[in-house]
Amino acid sequence: MSLGIYIQVPFCQTKCTYCNFHTGVVAPARFAPYVSAVQTEIREYRQRLAAAGVALPQSLTTLTADTVYFGGGTPSLLDPVHLSAILQAIRGTFPTAFSEVTLEADPETVELAKAAAWAAAGINRISLGVQSFSDVELKAAGRMHRRADVFRAVPILRSAGIANISFDLIAGLPHQTRESWQSSLEELIQLGPEHVSIYLLEVDEGSRLGSELLRGGAKYSASAVPSDDVMAECYDLARNQLRGAGYEQYEISNFARPGFASQHNRKYWRRDPYLGFGAGAHSFSGTQRWAHAHDAAAYVQTIASGEVPVEQLENILGEQALDEELFLGLRQLEGIDLARLERTYHTSLEARFARLHAAGLVERAGPVVRLVPERLSISNEAFVELMR
Repeated sequence: MSLGIYIQVPFCQTKCTYCNFHTGVVAPARFAPYVSAVQTEIREYRQRLAAAGVALPQSLTTLTADTVYFGGGTPSLLDPVHLSAILQAIRGTFPTAFSEVTLEADPETVELAKAAAWAAAGINRISLGVQSFSDVELKAAGRMHRRADVFRAVPILRSAGIANISFDLIAGLPHQTRESWQSSLEELIQLGPEHVSIYLLEVDEGSRLGSELLRGGAKYSASAVPSDDVMAECYDLARNQLRGAGYEQYEISNFARPGFASQHNRKYWRRDPYLGFGAGAHSFSGTQRWAHAHDAAAYVQTIASGEVPVEQLENILGEQALDEELFLGLRQLEGIDLARLERTYHTSLEARFARLHAAGLVERAGPVVRLVPERLSISNEAFVELMR
């Protein structure tokens, strides 16, 4: 078993209308103090977590860290020197053998000198927040980049030696049509990233667009959001198009060329241990989950005071751990081994899955149960039924 390291960078150039993350638009002068605080937290994580009540297993502290993920926010806004300094802090604190170091980047932030510095620092995977190839959709969503920025960024990354690029697309953006979605998929395939994430627009109170949709308003182009049925059709179209282009779907939202599935994100779905650093970062030790408070300025102050802003600390044992195994396991298209789970948790799961099987939501191959591929667009129905 190995360890994943997540670095939260909660800074953006602007707030997208659909975003429900705890990120902020701040002056670049705030970046350096934040990066310094993250380095301090990394170097002193054991004693600070112990003081906060986190019981780290001794075995976890000796694991080799093989993946790092800079998420956000827009981590590519940081100076490459800052990113390199954080990686050096990780190398100086943990046993390391990095096989995958991911940086989330917005296309308009990609520059040749920066990309070369990213690669020199050890970053070997870039996750581009493309979201759409339609300028109309990008503008309505509050994105800073345009279609041309994506076509400009990819050759820059390739020339810098980045051989692993991931694209995000969102089905359900305002003004999106079946035709514009088809065009976005065709242009994505033309550029040939190694990995693709397809997300459905989330509608909740946490974003300006989601809140407007729930109120039945028209701000933020809410009236131009496609229906749930169209979103489901777009998702299914993406599955078919990407499969035809040589991508293997390995998780509900994720597709990869052979050998390029996200090693870091798989740790989340397989419940492997990972440690998160920075404001709003989440961690999992195998038996406990915890999260940091979201406010970046308060985070810097807390680190300076010798503490760590842990909140939502909870033990994950018994029935709760089993529920996580089921929910996260079913997200993966390889499915879950019921026999293993029944042995581990000393319980029978036959009745729970009989309901799903009868509803045509899952299929079985011996002890392995997986979601029916043709029903992935309505996978939430399976999860709701499973957790009843």
